[in-house]
Amino acid sequence: MSKSGILKKWADKYGINIRVQRFDYAPSLDAFVGKNIDACAMTNMEALDMPAAAGIDTTAVITGDYSNGNDALLARNGLTIQQLVGKKTLLVQKTVSEYLFERAMTLNGMEAQMKKVKLVNTSDSDIATAFIADTNQDAVVTWKPMVSQIGKTKGVKMLFNSSQIPGEIVDLMVVRTDIINRPDGSGQKFAKALAGAWYETTQMMTAKGPQADTVLRAIASASEDTLESYKEQLSTTNLFATPQSAVAFTSAPDFKTKMNLVRQFCFSHGLLGASTKSVDDVAIKFPDGTVQGKSDRVRLRFDTTFMQMAAQGKL
Repeated sequence: MSKSGILKKWADKYGINIRVQRFDYAPSLDAFVGKNIDACAMTNMEALDMPAAAGIDTTAVITGDYSNGNDALLARNGLTIQQLVGKKTLLVQKTVSEYLFERAMTLNGMEAQMKKVKLVNTSDSDIATAFIADTNQDAVVTWKPMVSQIGKTKGVKMLFNSSQIPGEIVDLMVVRTDIINRPDGSGQKFAKALAGAWYETTQMMTAKGPQADTVLRAIASASEDTLESYKEQLSTTNLFATPQSAVAFTSAPDFKTKMNLVRQFCFSHGLLGASTKSVDDVAIKFPDGTVQGKSDRVRLRFDTTFMQMAAQGKL
């Protein structure tokens, strides 16, 4: 969006400037919490356990996609989920990987045995090499492209992936709520420009023919990935390419159920802040105005306003 000039075109339309800054994932979250940047791409879980838990009132203005097989639990030597008890599992702790692992155990009737699995905290940059090189490692939880790399290893089999918990690991574009509510209206213009640029880009990504490949190749290159690998990741990503699909997902009653699973996980792992006594102390507000948690403690808001405007051609 930035390099193609699409973002500038939409920013110019609203008479604002938007500067894009590239970060590694964890530092981008820190920069957002530190109020050094105004908007940031992150998962629903991180939106809750990073800015929201830190007391930063945050609004999700675009629901981009959900992981539909990108995140997975893999094991070697024919191990089953039931046989992971007492074994070692590599993952990045306190992230969606640990969430996926716990959901896999719970859905396979292993909730009571979960704590008997030895979780080994491993950075995302090292995890593929660490698992592939050391055949004594029993299991691993990670995301693509590492999942694809590990999956090609002899004797390694996928036991569970995010397509079995659809809509629970979601990618969002979030903006600080105080930015959205600026009295001069510049925050509203910012969100409109982001939505306009995003849906123009997704239309190009999902078009048929060589034009789409040109766009996807540029995106893959920026992610230090190949076109083939990026397409493979997209095949297990439920991309909300149209604003209508994003609005429908975010407004559905089922989404509240999924977010409740996420907030309960965050609270049980102490990710909502050391002083947080109840899961309801970091509340979530949904597009219909309902709140999970205490209504005076709303820290994460799902707002479909700008996606709806895109859907109605009003941007």
